[in-house]
Amino acid sequence: MMRAFNFSAGPATLPESVLRQASEEMLDWRGVGASVVEVSHRGAEFVAMAAETEADLRALLSIPDDYAVLFTAGGATTLQALLPLNLAAPGQVADYVVTGHWGKTALKQARPYVSLNIAASGEADGYRDIPDVAEWKLSPGAAYLHITANETIHGVEFRDMDAVFAVAAAPTGAVPVVADFSSSIAAEPVDVSRYGVIYGGAQKNLGPVGISFCIIRRDLLQREGQPRADIFDLRSVLAKESMLNTPPTWNWYLLGLTVKWMLAEGGVTEFAARNARKAAVLYAAIDGSGGYFRNEVAAPVRSRMNVPFFLHDEALDKPFLAEAKAAGLIGLKGHRALGGMRASIYNAMPEAGVQALADFMNDFRKRHG
Repeated sequence: MMRAFNFSAGPATLPESVLRQASEEMLDWRGVGASVVEVSHRGAEFVAMAAETEADLRALLSIPDDYAVLFTAGGATTLQALLPLNLAAPGQVADYVVTGHWGKTALKQARPYVSLNIAASGEADGYRDIPDVAEWKLSPGAAYLHITANETIHGVEFRDMDAVFAVAAAPTGAVPVVADFSSSIAAEPVDVSRYGVIYGGAQKNLGPVGISFCIIRRDLLQREGQPRADIFDLRSVLAKESMLNTPPTWNWYLLGLTVKWMLAEGGVTEFAARNARKAAVLYAAIDGSGGYFRNEVAAPVRSRMNVPFFLHDEALDKPFLAEAKAAGLIGLKGHRALGGMRASIYNAMPEAGVQALADFMNDFRKRHG
């Protein structure tokens, strides 16, 4: 059996060594005589694994002690609804900067719970750039400022956060920055202490679909928020160590294995270097094609994780995808909201995979003129 290079945006490729270990442990996990999906989440073995995973994630991301780490089900979209419930008082304004599809989704989830202010939006330009921070219209006394660190579909990424933190701190005092890091978490070093909340789904860089992470400054959990069921109260989730109800145990286990793999590979500093090289190879194949391929995102905010691109003639889309699949390159079809192609090159995508894609693109261009 030969594994393909999987460029899917999520669920995304996982490290082969992680999949092999999971396969080996499927029938007997840690010598308990059963699979991890069969044992109690209240049992000593699973509780120890959960604590180990949190400790590893803290080490990987250098998470300070004054931040809580929560693992939740329901995906980033669920957290997009839970965070305004927990962080904003009834009727309080929250600022949102919309730089793509998932920023727009965050607005939709928050709308029932907060008074929304769209501080800036890139929609008029087709989400090809991030609006100039100097032009953002922020609200005095906002509960928080929400951004999407990396837009998985449109391929737009915040590459310089200094200006964002500066504007969030002025003129009326610090407003916590809440950031959806679903598709760029652990891709490079991030100073967690500058954010109020970092959250996202795991199914791109941290593990499989079905489990999410929420890294939240502990003082923000003291906010009263809005009336909500206990299951939606992040304070209760923390008090029960992310086991307020039965968690997605298999997904948690795989997340833990993936984090261990990243640590063993050299951590976020090593992956930052790899990701920079991978992105450079792929963008060079696009930019050096003489217009045969094109990426429409402004160069300073091009994503390192998700690279959308278009062929000069849409009639070539189907042949490109078919030939790519035959060459062992899968998951390249663009999202229906944008069309074209998209290559997601997360941490688990090896450099050899990106080079294989670049070589294929160059060869396809020569053969199809």
